Amino acid sequence: MSTEPTPPPLQPLPPPRPAPQRATLGFMFRHPAHVIALGFGSGLSPVAPGTVGTLWAWLAFVIMQPHLGDLQWLLVLAIGTLVGWWACTVTARNLGVADPGSIVWDEVLAFWAVLWLVTPAGLLAQAVAFGLFRFFDAVKPGPVAWADARFKLRRGQAIGWAQGFGILFDDAVAALCALLVIALWRFL
Repeated sequence: MSTEPTPPPLQPLPPPRPAPQRATLGFMFRHPAHVIALGFGSGLSPVAPGTVGTLWAWLAFVIMQPHLGDLQWLLVLAIGTLVGWWACTVTARNLGVADPGSIVWDEVLAFWAVLWLVTPAGLLAQAVAFGLFRFFDAVKPGPVAWADARFKLRRGQAIGWAQGFGILFDDAVAALCALLVIALWRFL
């Protein structure tokens, strides 16, 4: 009789992640989720896609604002968040990257929320809101860094709904920080 211990059963390996892809025009048109997540093409910018996506959001807001009331904006943001969660998750999975820079729907939604909440605001106030939002989104101070790290991929973990939500979450916190600064500026 052997007294050797029985080795533990082998654990299955996590499914392999696809090799990371680059977002291209062809990639964008392969799935409706890609079109949304890539900000209708604004995320394809080779330079500062987050800034380009935010500029696209600003232009779209200026065009839509005269036609939408507060309830409609609330619905656009709520539905945009749910659809965006799906779109960002699918696109991140298909790109093989948990939070690719080309996904800009998070900037679009967050900046729409900022502009909606500061309206009525002139061009200068909107530009200040743009600068503050981009600062908080890019630099990620304090709470934004916490929000960004909250849903990061862990070793062996597949890209899932948590990462899709995380893509949206840190930008929502950046928008909240920008709004707090604007509120302090207005009321002090």
